[in-house]
Amino acid sequence: MRTMRLDKFVSHTTPHSRSEVRLLLRAGRLRVNGQPVKDAGLALGHEDAVTLDGTLLTLRGPRYFMLNKPAGVVSATEDGEHRTVLDLLRDEDPDGLHIAGRLDIDTTGLVLITDDGQWSHRVKAPGRHEKRYRVQTARPIPDDAEAQFANGLRLRGEEDQPTLPARLQKLGPCEALVWLQEGRYHQVKRMFAAIGNHVECLHREAVAGIELDLALSPGEWRPLTPLEVALGQTKA
Repeated sequence: MRTMRLDKFVSHTTPHSRSEVRLLLRAGRLRVNGQPVKDAGLALGHEDAVTLDGTLLTLRGPRYFMLNKPAGVVSATEDGEHRTVLDLLRDEDPDGLHIAGRLDIDTTGLVLITDDGQWSHRVKAPGRHEKRYRVQTARPIPDDAEAQFANGLRLRGEEDQPTLPARLQKLGPCEALVWLQEGRYHQVKRMFAAIGNHVECLHREAVAGIELDLALSPGEWRPLTPLEVALGQTKA
C-alpha cells in the first residue's frame, strides 16, 4: 500500500464516506496496528494494518466500467451545471475514477471509466486502438468520402496536421460507420465539416475492441469483464 490518508484508505476499502470515517474514529471502531486512532489525516505506510471492528481492511484492485452515455450528460468528474458520467455511477465511490476518452455533451454511447491511469493511457494513445462511431449526417455523404477519410483530412485550425487515416463505411445516404485512431476535439464532427457536411447524431459503439453492451439502456453501466480489460491493454 502506498502512503495514503487514513480516511481515504477506509473510504476506498469500505462503503463509508470520508465524513462517516470521522464518526467511526470518534466511536473507536478503527484501529491502526492494533491501536485506536483519532486522526483522519494519519498517513499510512505500506506495512500499516487497518481494522474496522476487528476486520482487516485491504485495498481493492483497479476498477473498470463501461457506461452507455445519454445526451445531455458531460464526460467530466464534476460540473456545476450538468450531470456528469460519474453522477450516473450510483453506489460507486467516485474517488480516483476518471474517463478514458471523453464524449461531447450531445454525443451518446460507450464511455470507459477507470481508476487505472496506465490502462486509460493505453486506451487513449493515438494510433494504438480504434474507436467506432455511428454517424447520421444532415446531407448525403459523397461517394469519395471513404477515400478522403483514408487519406487524412485537414481540420479547421489544424491545417498543418492532417488527421491519421480513418475508415468510413457508408450504410445509407446519410448514415455511416467511422473508425478513428485518435481523439481530437470534436474530431468526427470536424471531419465531416471538412467535406462540407454536418453531423446531426453521433454515437460511439466501440473502443479498443470493447463493444458497448446492447443490454445497457442510456444511463446504465456495468463493470468490464476480464477479457474487456485485457483488450484495453493490448495494442491493436
